[in-house]
Parts: sequence; C-alpha cells; structure tokens
Amino acid sequence: MSDNNHLTIALSKGRIFDETLPLLAAAGITPAEEPGSSRKLIIGTNLPNIRLVIVRATDVPTYVQYGAADFGIAGKDVLTEHGGDGLYQPLDLQIAKCRMMVAVQKGFDYTAASQPGRRLRVATKYPDIAAEHFAGKGVHVDIIKLYGSMELAPLVGLSDAIVDLVSTGGTLKANNLEAVEHIADISSRLVVNKAALKVKYALLQPIIDAFAGAVGAEA
Repeated sequence: MSDNNHLTIALSKGRIFDETLPLLAAAGITPAEEPGSSRKLIIGTNLPNIRLVIVRATDVPTYVQYGAADFGIAGKDVLTEHGGDGLYQPLDLQIAKCRMMVAVQKGFDYTAASQPGRRLRVATKYPDIAAEHFAGKGVHVDIIKLYGSMELAPLVGLSDAIVDLVSTGGTLKANNLEAVEHIADISSRLVVNKAALKVKYALLQPIIDAFAGAVGAEA
C-alpha cells in the first residue's frame, strides 16, 4: 500500500490509541475494529485509502522513519530515545500526558545520593533520557536497561533509583516507592515521514490540519 493515494497510520494499543480516536474522528477517520478486541495488526477504516498498523509504542518512530507508515503518534519519551531522525513533528497532540520522574524506595536518602560526584545505579527503559539527566547534575550513573516492572528494581537491590513515566503515582505508592525528581513533562506527538509529506501532501495536510484544530479546541 505504498502508492500515493493511500495512507498508513502507525498507532500503539492502549491509552494513546484511545485518546487518538477523537482526533481521528475530527479528520473523518473511524477504525473498522477496536485493536483491544482484535488480533489484527492491520486495521481498515471507514475510508478505503486509509489504514492503521498496530505496533509497539517504541516502534512507531521506526515504522514512520522508514516509510512503512506515512505518519503515526508517539510519546515524547519514545521520540527522545529514538532521536527523531527522518521525522517531521508538526504537532504536540496534548494526549497521553504524564511525567518522566526519578523514583526511589521510601526512606532512601536521594538528596545525599544524588550529589555531584556520587554514583547511582538507575534502572530504566529510557537510558538516554536518564543518562542525560544525571550528567547534567554531575552524578555518575550505572544504567540498567529494563523493559518492564521498573518498580521491582529498587525493592530487590538491583538499582538505587528508577527513571520512569508516572501518571497517577498509584503504582509507585503500591510498591513503597516515591517520586523524588521531575525530569520532563511527556505527551504524545504527531510524527510524519518527511518523504510522504512531500509526495502525499494533499492527503496528509488536511488530516494534520484537522488534528491541529481538534487540539486547539481542547486547549
């Protein structure tokens, strides 16, 4: 479906997909199926020339960068780790909002442990973001890359701290952890393949404009 009359949108399941639905609706696009209840990885829409591909959130920028999708929606966290090469990022969609935070086990003296020149072990899915943050503080860090269950790492002595996304803080609290430092506010961005924007401008630009209008109406 690489011809110039068709568009492919890369989305991930869950919160980003759910919060994207009103934006798609503003552009006149309705998914034919709900990915949470379907095993399909390619989902049609009410428009015969537009389809969705359902991928892992961390893979959205890669699919768009290499042109397997014309555009997609990805969190700022994922885009920062990815680097954004080959991507046009025209819109902060203001959806899937959360915060990138440092968290530790309650009772851990983070203030003392994070002084310049000290060394910390940090578990995270976001090694580049974590490394940059601590480098800016002059703290030496050993980064331990994990893919899930971050909260477990400090509890079993794998790390002193974690760097992770925090939405409500409920998971931290349930595991006797607390957020101790704010790194960045995170929301999801529209990302567009640069070549597709040129070749398929007439198809893409009205959708980008509709998304922009919907975001502006919410603001």
